Amino acid sequence: MTSINNTNGRLAGKIAAITGGSTGIGLATAQTFIQEGASVIITGRTQETLDKASSKINNSRLTAIRSDASKLDDITALAESIKNDFGKVDILFANAGIAWLAPLELSDEAFFDAHFNTNVKGLFFTVRKIRPLMSEGGSIILTASAVVHKGFANMSVYSATKGAVRNLAGTFSAELTAFGIRVNVVSPGPIETPLFDKMGLSEEQKEGMAAGFNELVPMKRFGTANEIAKAVLFLASDDSSYMLGEEIIVDGGVAAI
Repeated sequence: MTSINNTNGRLAGKIAAITGGSTGIGLATAQTFIQEGASVIITGRTQETLDKASSKINNSRLTAIRSDASKLDDITALAESIKNDFGKVDILFANAGIAWLAPLELSDEAFFDAHFNTNVKGLFFTVRKIRPLMSEGGSIILTASAVVHKGFANMSVYSATKGAVRNLAGTFSAELTAFGIRVNVVSPGPIETPLFDKMGLSEEQKEGMAAGFNELVPMKRFGTANEIAKAVLFLASDDSSYMLGEEIIVDGGVAAI
């Protein structure tokens, strides 16, 4: 992607932090935010993925910080780094998460803890640590999932974490509105992202899963990361200034039809 210097976009002059921003939905959102004039901080667990993301975006308004959302020390260090280098955050997209599939009888404690440590505890403390850097008019967007609204086999632990995230949007909203900060949720359905490559499935299993989801989705296709990024942009911008504790489901009709 070529360098973009948009000073008139919907996020012009804003500083945005995106956890899990080195691939998939987070990366697409970082690109969209930069196109709309924001300075963007992305996090990722590995330096390799961050380097690839930085090379792809290729813009001086992008900052990449290695940070594991499941580790409280990393979250604290991230908040300190942002405070020292930027002084504030206008937009927080708490997007980092994992999704592994396993039937109930194979979901052990380590499997359970890995999901909750990243998807719930990590998200909670990311908001807890970065919120003090946000002032009135700030926007926080959480990534939940369409699985909150339907039951899917082999996804009980993952679905439980995303149910917790959806609930946090309401409780965070009730508390943070006093600071003039809005909290909303984007809930993707089946999206073409590297997340599916991280589920520990064989190629045959992934192909079968993809075929199953295509049949399930009324629109008969996977969504794209860019389609989610547009919804996140809406929630991050002043276009959604009267939305609080709300959820935008972007799933091709899975939950509604």
